Amino acid sequence: MLKNFKWLFLVSLTFIACTSNDDETTPVEEVPITAGEADFSHYVALGNSITAGYSDAALFKAGQANAYPKLLADQFALAGGGEFKIPYTNDNYGGLLLGGNLIAGPRLIFNGSSPVPLPGALPSTEIAVPLTGPFNNLGVPGAKSFHLLAPNYGDIAGLASGTANPYFVRFRSSASTSVIADAMAQNPTFFSLWIGNNDVLGYATTGGDGTNPITSIDQFTTAYTTLVQTLISQGAKGVVANIPDVASVPHFKTVPYNPLSPTNASFAAQIPTLNATFAQLNQAYAFIGHPERSIVFSETQNSPLVIKDESLENLAPQLAQVLQGGGMNPAIAGLLANQFGQSRQATKDDLFVLPVSSVIATVNTTYYTFLVGQGVPAATAGQLSVNGVTYPLQDKWVLIPTEQAEIAAATTAFNAVIKDAATNAGLAFVDANSALKQLSTGGIQFDNYHMTSALVQGGAFSLDGIHLTARANAYVANKFIEAINATYKSTLRTYKPQDFPISYPAGLQ
Repeated sequence: MLKNFKWLFLVSLTFIACTSNDDETTPVEEVPITAGEADFSHYVALGNSITAGYSDAALFKAGQANAYPKLLADQFALAGGGEFKIPYTNDNYGGLLLGGNLIAGPRLIFNGSSPVPLPGALPSTEIAVPLTGPFNNLGVPGAKSFHLLAPNYGDIAGLASGTANPYFVRFRSSASTSVIADAMAQNPTFFSLWIGNNDVLGYATTGGDGTNPITSIDQFTTAYTTLVQTLISQGAKGVVANIPDVASVPHFKTVPYNPLSPTNASFAAQIPTLNATFAQLNQAYAFIGHPERSIVFSETQNSPLVIKDESLENLAPQLAQVLQGGGMNPAIAGLLANQFGQSRQATKDDLFVLPVSSVIATVNTTYYTFLVGQGVPAATAGQLSVNGVTYPLQDKWVLIPTEQAEIAAATTAFNAVIKDAATNAGLAFVDANSALKQLSTGGIQFDNYHMTSALVQGGAFSLDGIHLTARANAYVANKFIEAINATYKSTLRTYKPQDFPISYPAGLQ
């Protein structure tokens, strides 16, 4: 039906961040760099992918070198800090191998219209041969709060069952250890802890479809307080950060709810046929008292996507009955009723995950095959299988308002736990939630640079729409340093944005 219709979600974007008067600087009287009441001689960083230096949908050497813990460690070194060892990957391609087989893809680059995997990348980071540590950066991509306490989290035998993490497999001290055990074995004098994002993010990136549930508040509370109490048990001081609002990052803000444009000639030609196709279904909706479920495509302005909303009453039985009563073949009526029993057109209150951009207006082959198997002619099956147009986008692609409310409630509850733990232990605290929320509400002024949450051109988020650019890592490092200086009376230096890029070139060596 729409074989020539292609939805482009990024057009005419640029890597240039806003800047003004780069050469204008205000002299600042330097004070001696001191540790104050802190001891930075042995620093360990615990966290997830942001801590590890994950960027552009992959972990690679340049991203690791620009991660905020490395930037902190460089400043700590000027105030008595020791070596900060990082489990670097083998290359700047990104991606992981297990026994020579690719298990994680390469990093993304911007090809002028959208993010795409690095062409010709040949990842060389093999996890089957663990590195020799210990390592100070213990950030583990994908880790949730309770994973940092889990024994055997680096056991390669647990990868198939999901009890182990491939990134930790590569640098753990033993197959039976835990992240927290490897941290404490180093007798840290100072630590940073930024964990909890994945406890809600996993739910969000799967559209709240239930495959990756939000961590319960009881489990999070137990895990987080245990982590903090363990880390301070030998006298270490530290800094912790709370969880940003994951629903405000560009991964959920880039794809609009109404990308179906009548200015696209191929789509415009299909609008009359689409509206005629839905006419009988819309009449059935009206007959059973739900005209708000009607599906109509505009010939003058962008039309919303068609989605499945599991929070709606399932009208399939009533629809089937009305459609049959109107003379429709019972088998077809049943199929349509099941297909549209919980559907509606999207609104501005719905959020779509970034990967859906490659799915919109394409044929859902699984559903197409199902229809053909049910005896539906191939042409008709194709017409009824267009993602977001005639086939409702499924739960995994969209965060409806009720799911967003679940995420917000969990984030608020988790952040209360983090703040209480920091206060009770006398730790430095970074309100990352407030700091990063500004990115989506006007942006952040970082010296002469204005960063926003816009994908690609905003300067803060990498091409996966979730993780930070090098420049945003410098901004985060500054927030950590400010909190450390205020709490421990240290005088650590902060970073300048112009020293850090907002993107990595395809030819990065």
